[in-house]
Amino acid sequence: MKGRILAAWILLAPVLASATVIKIRVDAPIHPVTAEYVVKSLERADREAVELIILTLDTPGGLDTSMRQIIEAVVNAKTPVAAFVGPSGSRAASAGFFIAMACDVFVMAPGTSTGSAHPVSLSLTGQAMDKTMEEKVTNDAAAYMRSLAEKRGRNVRMAEDAVRKSLSYTEKEALDGGLIDLVAGSEEEILARLDGRAIRRFDGSERTLALAGKPSAEWPMTFRQRFLLTIANPNLAYILLMIGLLGLYFEFSHPGAILPGVLGGISLLLAVFAFQILPINYVGLALILLAVILFILEIKVQSFGMLAVGGIAAMIIGSLMLIKAPITELRPSLSYVLPVVLAMSLIVIFLLSLVFKAHRRRPMTGREGLIGETGTARTDLSPTGRVFVHGGLWEAEADGPVRAGEKVKVVEFLDGLRIRVGKV
Repeated sequence: MKGRILAAWILLAPVLASATVIKIRVDAPIHPVTAEYVVKSLERADREAVELIILTLDTPGGLDTSMRQIIEAVVNAKTPVAAFVGPSGSRAASAGFFIAMACDVFVMAPGTSTGSAHPVSLSLTGQAMDKTMEEKVTNDAAAYMRSLAEKRGRNVRMAEDAVRKSLSYTEKEALDGGLIDLVAGSEEEILARLDGRAIRRFDGSERTLALAGKPSAEWPMTFRQRFLLTIANPNLAYILLMIGLLGLYFEFSHPGAILPGVLGGISLLLAVFAFQILPINYVGLALILLAVILFILEIKVQSFGMLAVGGIAAMIIGSLMLIKAPITELRPSLSYVLPVVLAMSLIVIFLLSLVFKAHRRRPMTGREGLIGETGTARTDLSPTGRVFVHGGLWEAEADGPVRAGEKVKVVEFLDGLRIRVGKV
């Protein structure tokens, strides 16, 4: 069996090495992970003299910095890039629209849409910017779009309207308006229709594509990139953060448990790793950390639950402010945030109740454990004598006369081995 697999790889290796059409796919928001995947693929294609890269897009948009990183790589690549919005039902909105417009060929599948590229900018507090700043950002994005559309010979007005008016276009509207080059149902159809076609590169040069009979291959994400893409899911990153904080809180409130602290530390590190990719609002993160501090203080300070209530409120507000992303796909869903906060709050309240019960529980050992115990007077106490309490004989003093055999109760621990008792 191993010999057959090895033989298959040996036969397949020359095909992969000589593939002249490469297919890569982005079906996630545009952020540093997807940007790294596209940029690395373009660099590899240039090294291996690939004839064409088909970049299949199905994305709601994403971060401006990652979008510009991809566009810079596309327009400077030696290898032509064809953007394909597909399959049917897909979209290339916002940042995805910018990337598709920057490509040498823009193709859409039937039943897809593109556009809706109005920039959404958030301030440090997670709120929308003021009108003046919004106009500046919009004008900058519109100028960038005009530049791309003019260089690619596409409809500048429609492209700019997608930015300024947030217009979205179907594949038919985009084709009739000269916004895209083709409508095709599959990547194979794209290759057939582009074979022998001369395309104008971003630098003004022309290149004729020779694609007939040429082998093709897919370049998927590496394991590292797939792992980062999974971790970069805002809902998962948020849950990891909550698990990490809860584990550390449990370790603080119940020292020596070890396992919650270890799991919490690992989860917290993974969350921090994800936050290097996602746009984090540090005010929201600070509120969540404040909530944990208030929970810990509730253990140390008798605030009758006020600190815990404040911690729950800070956690809810901080969770809603945590990630300041321009699209909803890069922000934790409210349907995740509220159940997680509620569950964590209930767990914290449960742990606090255990701590309070431990504080209220009467000591069972030592001097404190002897107070309140009942025993029997072995001798008359007038006012001193001996009593049998808690499995031992004690020198005792009584407030009043006690006769041998009467029941007594410890009310105070005196110096040495002497106690004060009273009649039961």
